[in-house]
Amino acid sequence: MQEKTGQFLLRRGSISWLTTTAILMGMNIVLSLSIFSIPVPGGHLYFCDAVINTAAILLDPLAAFIVGGVGSFLGDFFFYPAPMFVSLVTHGLQAVVVSIVSHRLATNRQALASSIAVFLGSIVMVVGYTLGRAYVYSTPEYAILKLPFEILQAGFGAVVAILLLYPMHVRSAFARIMRLR
Repeated sequence: MQEKTGQFLLRRGSISWLTTTAILMGMNIVLSLSIFSIPVPGGHLYFCDAVINTAAILLDPLAAFIVGGVGSFLGDFFFYPAPMFVSLVTHGLQAVVVSIVSHRLATNRQALASSIAVFLGSIVMVVGYTLGRAYVYSTPEYAILKLPFEILQAGFGAVVAILLLYPMHVRSAFARIMRLR
């Protein structure tokens, strides 16, 4: 998150930065469990995009990559390793795009800037997973079968993150807490 000076609220490498990044990465890993997903044809619908988008809007691009890319990689590594490198690249790139766009467009209309950012991040996620699945499983048909569910997952994650951050005021509470330390 940026203040008017253009600086992030959390200094990279500080205890607060490490702790916040680790907690959000842990939430991403937990949401990679199949018990927290919805079974769909060809796999599951996961809720990790909500955490990835939320972290990317709150944190700098490196922390966003760690939460999104590394967290998804570890979640796949522990529970279903076949697509773990696809997750690292796709969710990592998604998080970086959301973080950069939301912070560069930061204006007096931050919710709009964040909405544009998560929309672009959702496109990255859908395209990345579609191409990654076609490569990993060597079948474009499987990737096409999963495409509507990828779009649903990306849309759900985008909407939940924006609702949490703005109407439910998580972003302003996060900023207030970080300024008090």
